[in-house]
Amino acid sequence: MLAVTEAAADAISALTAQDGVPETGGLRFTLVTPEVDGAPLAVALAPEPVAGDQVVTANAAQVFLEPGAAELLADKVLDVQPDAEGQLNFAVLHQPTD
Repeated sequence: MLAVTEAAADAISALTAQDGVPETGGLRFTLVTPEVDGAPLAVALAPEPVAGDQVVTANAAQVFLEPGAAELLADKVLDVQPDAEGQLNFAVLHQPTD
């Protein structure tokens, strides 16, 4: 199952509050076919999960994964990392192995 870092959870909570998304809302990942700019996933704020979505809760933040995205992200970690300009961006990383 997708893991969500504390930093990513804080960023999701800040985004949903900033955009007026209800408490039932969160960040939703969907598969994109065909891939857009080489990325197989699309991400957007959503007011609630869609039927069939896997819901991952971290702190008070929620991530919704449509079934294909859930399969693709099953062994990943959602984090935030600064870009060259210092803006935070979501990053999908491999989960560390023990």
